[in-house]
Amino acid sequence: MKYLWTTIYVKDMEESIAFYTNLVGLQVLKRFPAGPGMEIAFMGNGIANETLVELLADSNNSTVNYSEFISVGFAVDSVDTMLDTVKGENIPVHSGPFETPGFKFFCIKDPNGLNVQFFQQK
Repeated sequence: MKYLWTTIYVKDMEESIAFYTNLVGLQVLKRFPAGPGMEIAFMGNGIANETLVELLADSNNSTVNYSEFISVGFAVDSVDTMLDTVKGENIPVHSGPFETPGFKFFCIKDPNGLNVQFFQQK
């Protein structure tokens, strides 16, 4: 069994695509209508067999709520560099950075309130 994607319900497709493109570095691999008032965009790095991020916008239901206990995580080469990038974009750090002898990470919120973690393994 292979883990294919994580679906993120979004309030604004353009804003969410910009966030995951500009900050995380993902690209839109496929984008299409998914029914009346609905649109889907699959994002990734274009690597074969990678796990994707699926953004789902529904203009019939713009309310999006995420539990504080759910997050998506992305590996970075340097947490410190990513912290500088996040601060340069005026995005508040939600928690962290946290550090142990083996890793370092911090969390922000995406435009929909989902926790996004940037993780550096040492």
